[in-house]
Amino acid sequence: MALNAEVSFTWLGHGTWKVRSARQKDVLIDAWVMNNPATPEKLKTIDKCDLMLITHAHGDHIGDALEIARKTKPKILTIVELATWLGSKGLDGGSIIASNKGGTVDIDGIKVTLVHAEHSCGINDNGQILYGGEPCGLVIEFENGYTIYFAGDTDVFGDMALISQLSKLDAAFLPIGDFYTMGPTRAAKAVELLGVKTVVPMHFATYPVLTGRPSQLQELVGPGVKVLDIKPGDTV
Repeated sequence: MALNAEVSFTWLGHGTWKVRSARQKDVLIDAWVMNNPATPEKLKTIDKCDLMLITHAHGDHIGDALEIARKTKPKILTIVELATWLGSKGLDGGSIIASNKGGTVDIDGIKVTLVHAEHSCGINDNGQILYGGEPCGLVIEFENGYTIYFAGDTDVFGDMALISQLSKLDAAFLPIGDFYTMGPTRAAKAVELLGVKTVVPMHFATYPVLTGRPSQLQELVGPGVKVLDIKPGDTV
């Protein structure tokens, strides 16, 4: 298939993204869509998904993963323990790729590396909290070489600098809401450690407690870094 010039990212709200890759693959990151209060109604139906990536097992990141996966039958990449749980729910085991931190997997030309995240991770399974493996971030290199750091839910941590040294990052997708993840002040330190010039904020404004805003981060990082001021439904 022909290589497109660009990769597009549509924010479905909170931490969920629908991506069109350079070779027109449909990628869904952290599948919380139909039950996501921030997702615009026109985007709540997922009819096609070639690849599903999951950073961790909290409900606001996997809430609709099973339903979407049963419908669209994508390849699914996540950490081992969560992959095992997904398989136990009747998904095709052959489509589930169980990786771990530091490992890079090439999925039809899209290279994905699971990296560290400072967060927690538990699966709510019928009222019981099960161990879901450790939370992860993602380094994604698309077919045209465009590379992003997708932090998932995290606080800032010093080894973000190491992630930057090991990958040539074109942009970083960072949570900024505060309360459950880092807010703008700590995200500004993350930007410094990552050395990126383009930042896409996420995981803010879904609920009143998520008070961080892109304008606050932009003020902290200064004019040398572009912080996109986006709303759910926007494509970048």
